[in-house]
Amino acid sequence: MNKKIAFQTFGCKLNFSETSQISRQFQENGYEITDFKEKADVYVINTCTVTAIAEKKCKTSIRSAINRNPDAKVAVIGCFSQLKAEEIQEIEGVNIIVGNNEKHKLYELITETEKNNEESCSYCNVKQMDKNDNFVPSYSSGDRTRSFLKIQDGCDYFCTYCAIPFARGRSRSDTIENIVKSAEQIAKEDLKEIILTGVNIGDFGKQNNENFFQLIQKLDLVEGIERIRISSIEPELLTDEIIEFVSKSNKFLPHFHIPLQSGCNKILKLMKRHYQRELFADRILKIKQKMPDSCIAADVICGFPGETDEDFNDTFNFINSLPISYLHVFTYSERPDTLAAKLEGKIAVNVRRERSKKLQELSEAKKHLFYIENQNTRHKVLFESDIHSGYIFGFTENYIRVKTKSDKSLINKVLEIKLSFMDKDEVFLIE
Repeated sequence: MNKKIAFQTFGCKLNFSETSQISRQFQENGYEITDFKEKADVYVINTCTVTAIAEKKCKTSIRSAINRNPDAKVAVIGCFSQLKAEEIQEIEGVNIIVGNNEKHKLYELITETEKNNEESCSYCNVKQMDKNDNFVPSYSSGDRTRSFLKIQDGCDYFCTYCAIPFARGRSRSDTIENIVKSAEQIAKEDLKEIILTGVNIGDFGKQNNENFFQLIQKLDLVEGIERIRISSIEPELLTDEIIEFVSKSNKFLPHFHIPLQSGCNKILKLMKRHYQRELFADRILKIKQKMPDSCIAADVICGFPGETDEDFNDTFNFINSLPISYLHVFTYSERPDTLAAKLEGKIAVNVRRERSKKLQELSEAKKHLFYIENQNTRHKVLFESDIHSGYIFGFTENYIRVKTKSDKSLINKVLEIKLSFMDKDEVFLIE
């Protein structure tokens, strides 16, 4: 009887890409993948450390796995374990703790602990946590319709609020040649869509004298892939030539995710961001000029130290003035060892939450307007293996969610449809 292994992933698309790569190693060696809520022989938690809430969710997941099967091997990997291995060691029942540099060796480590019949925290190489300089390629599979393709890792920016450079190391990339080979492999698995992922993908290629624009030109030629999305890309790295290329490409989709973080130049300077809000606005307007129906998401942090009511209102009004489609709102969370954690002018937690709520409401209004603007227009929808309540769901090129009556034959099909009726959940219903 095959051993069962269960994975739970927190955080970014990059983590999901890496979890999928790791899980394939276990499948290839006879393990059966099971749901994390089921009893398994091995549990793997791929963690996130971007906020205190993310860390809390990771610890809850670790304890739930231990409670579900006290005899199981429990491995904790990723960014939280990279930065706080000692904290995880205090949780009784954890067997393996590795950071980002060693998590791709997890199959070997699990095999070794099982061979030695070790029950305590048998592998936690804290010294190795400091070394995070290799690039391990990965892409996700098993989704049946799309794949997260890792093209870059780490970051050289060291924004004052962010712990990710400490967790993932300096910026590094795969080569264009290798990424194209991965994309061709994804095409062989009959996946229709690729999402390019990394920590700072616009920084791609500098170690190899390559760049992101060269990469997307090559990926546009890969046969068998119908759709490619660009995940989060910094505004100062989103060049005119990239925008122009996407606007003319049949593969690259009119969907952009651009971090703003603050719409107040004073706060952007405190954050040590690499742009001012005027550049961000220029990028948004340039995209809309070339692709009027494009979807543009933005990240924003509220409650950063020193953010006055006037600064917050500046951010709110700035976002409101731009044709942004929706927001990812983050309530500022102190991260140990970051410069922002030492800044004066801490904002009360209740004020942070109030500001977060206002930005969430603005995001909902922006999304509603974007959907209304696209009503009665025609788009191509990729239907996913997302079936519930008698409906199958999918997304248009510009990331509008649609549903139709459940029909499994639609999974991984791209159909052109008209966006007509929008239900109470703001999903377009296709008859």
